[in-house]
Order: sequence, then structure tokens, then C-alpha cells
Amino acid sequence: MLRSVVPPLAALLAFSLVSPATAGVHKPPVNGRADYQLGGAYRPAKGVDIVTRDRSALPAKGRYNICYVNSFQTQPGSLRWWKRHHPRLLLRNRRGQLVHDPGWPGEVLLDTSATSKRRAIARAQKRWYAGCARTGFDAVEPDNLDSWTRSRRLLTRRDNVALARRLTRLAHHNGLAIAQKNTPQLSRRQSRRVGFDFAVAEECEVYRECGRYTRTYGRRVIEIEYTDNGRRAFKRACRKRGGRISVLLRDRDVVPRGNPAYRYRWC
Repeated sequence: MLRSVVPPLAALLAFSLVSPATAGVHKPPVNGRADYQLGGAYRPAKGVDIVTRDRSALPAKGRYNICYVNSFQTQPGSLRWWKRHHPRLLLRNRRGQLVHDPGWPGEVLLDTSATSKRRAIARAQKRWYAGCARTGFDAVEPDNLDSWTRSRRLLTRRDNVALARRLTRLAHHNGLAIAQKNTPQLSRRQSRRVGFDFAVAEECEVYRECGRYTRTYGRRVIEIEYTDNGRRAFKRACRKRGGRISVLLRDRDVVPRGNPAYRYRWC
């Protein structure tokens, strides 16, 4: 009698713990072999489970696909579009000059400093997230969550976390899982309150930050190391975590296979 009652009860309890917003969301496979194809799409190697591509590309057939969106800064080549359609959403300093990312020429920070602006930024990206879902992506990777650290104190962590919450709701509404991209400054509590489903961590072995992600997301972490840092960090990462999370090595410009600069390895 007890045996026949427990399964339905367990199922009922499990169902009650699933948020309606995340019920259709599928997280990336744990420890799956991942490929990072932001510099151009190409056929994934045999054995690759997870592929990340820009939102302008099509997903790879038969893989778990992550859609890259530059959600906190302008994408190179898109500044004219932002100036024309959403000039108020571009961050400016006190002299009215646009604030650029010093490490990425052509990328201007979006202004997350006010609720009305965060709402407008999310609204501007609504069709991008919907497009990722419509073309067959499984998840979204909103980049430059840490843009406040390059804003010359014009933005705060709180501003960006508030926008991240809106983007998480937008992703889940479209049936997409959503990644925390880098940003080890977030506490475990902050990350969970935002609602991220997994993490994408670049160079976390180089900067000794990987534990901050695994403590929050367990094995649902995709770690990317780059060849211009040498290969020691990648080898250490493989020894430490290669059997638990996804760890890969890529050339800095993540160029497509066939380019002489192409480099790609996994643990």
C-alpha cells in the first residue's frame, strides 16, 4: 500500500517545486564537450555536445545550442543602430561622450542606471531572445554582465543585476536556459536570485576563480581557457575539473576551423 502511494506523492512534490517559467527550460548536459564558435560557425567535431554561436548564426543540428547575445554592450557594427533607435540607452559620461569598453573597440556600454532604461534595454532585446528560441537554440549567453566594472563608476553591480533579472525572465519566457557569463563578483545568493541556470567562465583557471562558479552551479559550468595565456592553465583545469565540468581551449579570436589561427581542444 505504501509503495503505491509514495511515487505519486513524490511526483506531486517535485512538480510543485518547478516554476512555471522554467518548466520548459533545458539546461546544458553536465560535463558535455563544448565548442565556442563566436568567430564563425563551422561543423562541430565528432563528440561535441554543446555549441555556442552568435545570435546571427543558425544552431548546429543535433547539439545543445547556446545563443550568444551582447546584452550589456553594443555588438561591433551595431552602434549606428543603437544611435538611431535607442540613443538614450547608450552610456555617456558627464561631458556627454559615449563610454566605450577599453578592451573592445567599437563596443559602447549600455546605460543600466535607471529602471526605465533597464526596461527599455530588455524590450529592445526581446526580439533577439525570441529569435534565438525560434531558430532552435536551447539557451542564451548574455555577455558583459560585468560592464559596470568598466563604466568609470557610472554604473553599479546592482544596476546590472537588475537588468539580468529582466533578461532571465525574458529567456525563460521563451523556453531558453540562461548563463551567467563570467562576473565572479556576484555572490552565490545574487546569482541564484537572478535565476541563472548555468555559468560560462572564461579564463577562470588563469585568475583562480573557477571555484566561485562551481560552488554556485555545481557541475553546470562551461570553462573556456585561451591559447594566448599558454597551455598550463588549460592543463591544470583538466586535471582539477576536466572530469566534472566542460573545459575547452580556444584561440583568442575563436576563428572557424580552416583559419590558420584556429586552435581547439577539450579535456
